Amino acid sequence: MDPSRSPSLNQLFASFLRLGITSFGGPAMTAYIRRVAVEDKGWLDDNTFNQGVALCQAVPGATAMQMATYVGLRARGVPGAAVTYIGFGLPAFLIMMLLSDIYIRIHTLPLAVALFSGFSAIVVAIIANAAVTFGRSYLKLRRDMAIAALAAAMYALNINPLLVVILAILAGLVVYSDRPFAFRPIPSAKAPRTIKPFILISAAAALGFAILFFIRRDLFYMGTLMLGIDLFAFGGGFASIPLMLHEFVEVRSWIDGPTFMNGMALGQITPGPIVITATFVGYMMYGPVGGLVATLSVFLPSFLIVIGAVPYYDRFSCSPMFSRAVNGALCSFVGLLASAAYHFALNVPCDAFHLATAGAVFIALINKVEIQWVVLLGAIISLILLW
Repeated sequence: MDPSRSPSLNQLFASFLRLGITSFGGPAMTAYIRRVAVEDKGWLDDNTFNQGVALCQAVPGATAMQMATYVGLRARGVPGAAVTYIGFGLPAFLIMMLLSDIYIRIHTLPLAVALFSGFSAIVVAIIANAAVTFGRSYLKLRRDMAIAALAAAMYALNINPLLVVILAILAGLVVYSDRPFAFRPIPSAKAPRTIKPFILISAAAALGFAILFFIRRDLFYMGTLMLGIDLFAFGGGFASIPLMLHEFVEVRSWIDGPTFMNGMALGQITPGPIVITATFVGYMMYGPVGGLVATLSVFLPSFLIVIGAVPYYDRFSCSPMFSRAVNGALCSFVGLLASAAYHFALNVPCDAFHLATAGAVFIALINKVEIQWVVLLGAIISLILLW
């Protein structure tokens, strides 16, 4: 990066706040971040930005949020990472809090019932498309498909998805032992010093959770579950969906399946990562304070992983064991997403309208139609035909 183009913290925050308001489309958000950070502002060069993409795809967490953190970290150290992370995530958080409040007030009205009935079919298509997209990227060999199929089968048997991911990581270490991985360190800009900030932020978070444990144990348990979900979400925000579905719907029944699906639909018409669905879940359970705790908890690991990993990325990116473990985890999430799509489909009415809607949305997404337009068009058609 040209030192003369080093941005101020205010510039970083303003740029990523604008990105947070306008960025839709899951993985496509990385392209928007690159346009600003590399092409428009020149804060990072291509090589440094691509190193960040490789890092964020290899570690668990919400990829777009992590890329925002990475750009800020490279541009202005940990303070820069904090302002880009907050700026990028703030619009999605505020919009989802508002939508959650509106949902509670109107979800039993006939108009809302019709709208969310259509959304249920759309969500199934979105998750099925995510499974297909992941599958195209990660399932190249028979052993990849075997790990994905076993993960789907274990999830269908109600085995905890976190355990499934751990087993897939261990399987990856074994089944890919003969597979060459030609990862090489990428020449990078001087790594920022992050050890002390990482320890301080981690300690502050631990203190916050300790306080929650004594004053609101219900929020503490929800928050720790959200932390665990993000820590095992290899492959980006969509990977968190089967984990949330399992923990909050299937195991604890803190919210029901249709409500969770409605939250996912709202997450798709909200800018920012799909993991913002966590805000909706927290709001449904404990109101505004629940939405806040859920959001902070599910986003915190992504932030800490980036600032903790960047100085050491060249070292572990060329480790064959690390590469094999990550590959096993990514394959398992293809199976988990496919199984989650099936679980969601069980909550959708099996009639001509819902089948046609799910099919049309799936075809549109496979053909790269922007997801927010698909959701909005589906909402309009649902209102016309079902209300």
